[in-house]
Amino acid sequence: MLTRRLIVCLDVKGGRVVKGVQFEGLRDVGDPVELALRYEEAGADEVTFLDISATQEERGTLWELVRRTAERLFIPLTVGGGVRTADDVGRALRAGADKVSINSAAVARPEVLTECAERFGAQCVVASIDAKRDGAGWRVYTHGGKKPTDLEAIAWARECVKRGAGEILLTSIDRDGARSGYDLELTRAVAEAVAVPVIASGGAGNAEHVRAALKEGGADAALVAGILHDGVTTVGAMKTLLRGSGLEIRSH
Repeated sequence: MLTRRLIVCLDVKGGRVVKGVQFEGLRDVGDPVELALRYEEAGADEVTFLDISATQEERGTLWELVRRTAERLFIPLTVGGGVRTADDVGRALRAGADKVSINSAAVARPEVLTECAERFGAQCVVASIDAKRDGAGWRVYTHGGKKPTDLEAIAWARECVKRGAGEILLTSIDRDGARSGYDLELTRAVAEAVAVPVIASGGAGNAEHVRAALKEGGADAALVAGILHDGVTTVGAMKTLLRGSGLEIRSH
């Protein structure tokens, strides 16, 4: 049976972890290194570190912060934000990241996914897709959910895998920070369309939402952030509910 993962997301801006709703109204929730260690201790399977303003500000990721986080963390760390080239991926891996998330750069030049996969292996290449409902389907957005593209999310997910992505990080912009539950229809459509793991992101309001993303949505992992930062629930409580529903979940 496939083991499902619970991944804590740390959105970082200006060296601090922030959280908002639909990528807007950001508020400070703490130090990224301290929070990463706290969630590891609580039983998180992985940590994803997204430098959310790097692309908009046209600068690279905060590598020193990545290094300080990675050198104290034992669970896998994914880093994203401002990653544009295979050299950037190499820099992230050397700083201690296990996987690297690529979003806007892949839309601008899909070949970058292939270059990274060929150089470092598909297992460390995560295609990050921010999608918003548009009529009967979902449109892909870049630059922190602010810039619409002509891409349809399900077709783009297939293209990313074909280009070499070993994992899809799928965020519903509509649900981000709303705590109304993941977009199960979107998650299921992408999970059925690709043969690599899909991480559901955007909308977790409680442990039941996480269970639904993994079971009904068919996701291999669920990304959580705000409900943990605000103490609505804990990693332990979520894992207890997930195990009780028959899902294979890693023990701490």
